[in-house]
Amino acid sequence: MGVNFDLNDLQAFRAVVELGSFRKAADAVNISQPALSRRIDKLEAALGVRLFERTTRSVTLTTVGRVFAPSAEQLLDDLDVALLGIRDVASSRLGHVTIACVPSVAYYFLPGVIASFHESYPRIRVKLLDGSANEVLGAVISGEADFGVSFMGSQESEVEFKLLLQEKFVAACRRDHPLAKKKRVSWREMYEYDYVSVDKTSGNRLLLDQALAEVTPKAPSVCETRHVTTMLGLVEAGLGVAAVPSMAMPMRDHPILTSVPLVEPVVTRRVGIVKRRGRPLAPAAQQFHQTILEARRGASTKKKAAV
Repeated sequence: MGVNFDLNDLQAFRAVVELGSFRKAADAVNISQPALSRRIDKLEAALGVRLFERTTRSVTLTTVGRVFAPSAEQLLDDLDVALLGIRDVASSRLGHVTIACVPSVAYYFLPGVIASFHESYPRIRVKLLDGSANEVLGAVISGEADFGVSFMGSQESEVEFKLLLQEKFVAACRRDHPLAKKKRVSWREMYEYDYVSVDKTSGNRLLLDQALAEVTPKAPSVCETRHVTTMLGLVEAGLGVAAVPSMAMPMRDHPILTSVPLVEPVVTRRVGIVKRRGRPLAPAAQQFHQTILEARRGASTKKKAAV
């Protein structure tokens, strides 16, 4: 017996599943709502089952619909693997990708990547989960995120870690602070001043505690916070100085904040892409992954040209 449905019917089905609304799904695939309903009716008739329970207020998958949804997604993903590189097809791809990342990456590196990705794939929705390094790792391992960008994970057996960059810690301070005039500053010298720090739940704190076992501050920090981006706000407010990854610093022309290299010792962190080991990425996630790699290569090329 022949199968009396086509690719458009499957795409309509996926749109309704992802968006939970016939109206939103119709807008997403650029057809009228009655036309989308006809596609769903055709698919249900071909399969001989009801895929959705529809009321005036909601649309939910039936039990059979929930079973069929992963198969439909896999069929469309397999097709996308073959066609995603063709621009006209790629620009009409409907899907979603979920990325987990530490806040400094989310704030300073990923916005440009997302903008580039959206330009090429305007109908793929990107969800960003910004959290601590441990939260990023947990989201990747649990499957909540397709992959993550973090500085932790290289020692975990459940994940693969692909290095993107290695960055040094710097002393963040106001431009009117005494340290701002220096070319470099030691950790002990920085700790002579009031400083703010990240708390023990932060992956940066664990990294620094290990690297600075021989460097003991004379006094505790005046304030602890969970994220580097919050810590920079406290520095800008004049609460003290702070050790932060260089990526977290705003542009050099920032009117208030500047940074000075930290030495004795030089502390670095390795930022990379974290993926579940042995599980291939879906096409949309794979394309976003590729966009990140291309953005990093482009940044490296510009940096070398500027030297």
